Amino acid sequence: MTKQELMARVDASLNNIRPYLEADGGGIELIDISDDYTAIVELQGACTQCSMSHMTMKAGVEQAIKTAVPEIKSVSAVQV
Repeated sequence: MTKQELMARVDASLNNIRPYLEADGGGIELIDISDDYTAIVELQGACTQCSMSHMTMKAGVEQAIKTAVPEIKSVSAVQV
């Protein structure tokens, strides 16, 4: 599987949780997938200031990605 195919699968999994983030004024974008299969995402909007963003990352985002794309080992958020 190519990196582009993997990124497309991860992005598709994010489409399942985007509506929930957008309902609270936030968003998420897939930035890259590292060589060690870490999905690098950027939280956007209200998610950048939210005190619950760490829980959202672990319980929501990471779980959704790893369930849909088991090749992904972890998820990391960057601040741009």
